[in-house]
Amino acid sequence: MSLATPDRLLQRLDWTVIRRLDGLLQGEYRSLFTGAGLDLAEIREYTADDDIRYMDWNVTARMGSPYVRKYHEDREINAWFLLDLSPSVDFGTVNALKRDYLIEFVGVMARLLTRHGNRVGAVFYSSHIDKVIPAAGGKMQVLRLINDLQKEPKLRRAPFTSLTTLIDAGNHVIRRRSLVFLVSDFISEPGWQLPLRYLTQKHEVLTVRLWDPREVEIPDIGMVVIEDAETGEQLFVDTHDKKFRERFTKAAHKREEQINQAFKQAGVDVLALSTEDDLVKAILRFANLRKERKAHPAQGF
Repeated sequence: MSLATPDRLLQRLDWTVIRRLDGLLQGEYRSLFTGAGLDLAEIREYTADDDIRYMDWNVTARMGSPYVRKYHEDREINAWFLLDLSPSVDFGTVNALKRDYLIEFVGVMARLLTRHGNRVGAVFYSSHIDKVIPAAGGKMQVLRLINDLQKEPKLRRAPFTSLTTLIDAGNHVIRRRSLVFLVSDFISEPGWQLPLRYLTQKHEVLTVRLWDPREVEIPDIGMVVIEDAETGEQLFVDTHDKKFRERFTKAAHKREEQINQAFKQAGVDVLALSTEDDLVKAILRFANLRKERKAHPAQGF
């Protein structure tokens, strides 16, 4: 993906992504954003048809039986992007890095939200919290997000990613109930699952998992140097070795299972965004998933 100015990139996204989504979603953006920007209406006992994401755990503990919070929809949505910009997000091919897809996804979602009168903000994380952009509306806010993301330095190496730090920052910064996009490749130190569950109790959380097919299956290309994108550590390996490739794939699949289980336990919807994905098709898949979840909440996650 070629680097463009924020204005030119947003213009391209308007033409190639947002206009296509307008035609395909036909204005049904609530399938993406429903449940966010809500005011509390009541707290009542849980029934089988209720969405478990709205469980009130404090009241449940006090009463000894499950209770849920019900909300009135508010016209204005406050949305936040929690963005993992650690070194592993710079993995991909020459033409498509995970970071590129992160920037385009943020640009599209911020544009969709702000043009309907909503506000968006962001928290940037690399090896620590780099920046907090307060929530605001309008096209200029979208351009600011894109501009700051493009200017964010790419770290050659850093301490291993701690998503807990990013999620804790979201829990601290975001006061009003909001729609929260957690965007990461989820290559991180363990322990982020509990902060994520806490975040989902206060906000509508959507996770966007960035990935590249080469992280899951390594091709047979002979002797190569593999570098840890986080630490910079290098290892010389022989990809002709079938057993090595099998071990690599097995370890990758185990990591996938662990991450998916964490998402399931947290009760969040997940958009898996590959560097080979068409962004429009990926967002449509996500919209259909959320629509299905809303239609059959008792099925859980």
